[in-house]
Amino acid sequence: MNEWAGAKGARTRIFCGVRPTGHLTLGNYLGAMRRWAEVDQYRADALFCVVDLHALTVEHDPARVRRLSRQAATLLLASGLDPQVCTVFVQSQVDAHLRLSYLMECTASDGEMRRMLQYREKAAREERRGGSVRLSLLTYPALRAADILAYGTHEVPVGEDQAPHVELTRELAVRFNRRYGATFVVPRTVRPPVAARVKDLQDPVSAMGKARARTSGVVHVLDEPEAVRRKVLRAVTDGEPDVSYEPERRPGVANLLEVLAACGGGEPQRLAGEYGSCGALKEAAAEAVVEMFRPVRARHAELAADPGQVDAVLRAGAERARGLAGPRVDAAFEAVGLLPRG
Repeated sequence: MNEWAGAKGARTRIFCGVRPTGHLTLGNYLGAMRRWAEVDQYRADALFCVVDLHALTVEHDPARVRRLSRQAATLLLASGLDPQVCTVFVQSQVDAHLRLSYLMECTASDGEMRRMLQYREKAAREERRGGSVRLSLLTYPALRAADILAYGTHEVPVGEDQAPHVELTRELAVRFNRRYGATFVVPRTVRPPVAARVKDLQDPVSAMGKARARTSGVVHVLDEPEAVRRKVLRAVTDGEPDVSYEPERRPGVANLLEVLAACGGGEPQRLAGEYGSCGALKEAAAEAVVEMFRPVRARHAELAADPGQVDAVLRAGAERARGLAGPRVDAAFEAVGLLPRG
């Protein structure tokens, strides 16, 4: 595969996005947000984006999308993202995303869009109900590719479930470059370490998703400490009295061990030998999650009390993002044969 990497010696650039489709969860935090704050913003030229346009692909309440977008941005900052070090912004405030999305639709095929798992699952579910999905759900991968390619992104840190989107983005970038000339960096997927995909505490074979209708197994970052403890202590295990790390045979126990390992360090296999019962493991995991979230919740409360500070960060972030994305998207428009903007 021919990969054009842009200017030699340029600092690695990463792009990460979070959708405001629900309250951010323990899975979001351990799988992405904490690493963004502790590692990614320092090792690269990092852009962190609230991808609010993606929330419009399904039925939604406009006021809720607006509220969750602000909450997500505030939580990113509360988690430790430093606007003096990285760029934090909201997708809809940078028009390059929508401009490039159309070019990606013109580059992708109908079959590629229809093969994406999210579309297939939701379309089938709606068809069983006698309805249909929005066209934007089908073309959503093109917008996601635009999010990444607009910035000359080199690395996209994602979990296993999102890797197909990055692979499609790579294919679209290569195809565009071959047809119209070297325009885009071809990004690569970066897989996070342990706990990249925390499971639902009541359904430990499914990911802990922020948009799940049943939330008894979903721990939210802004849950009160007692709510966190209650959810973890009620986590589904398997009735066996001992503790062992066997993800296939004992997914509930393995999930708790992975959460505990991610919160405090260590390996799940080693931690399994430190607890004599699942009850003791649950107590330890609950306390670890509560303590991990304590400073994040406190910082979120401070920022939420001063929304003007968050707005200023987002305005500055959007301005920088527009400066980064605009020239590349303009070049892509000219490459496909469109007249330059006056």
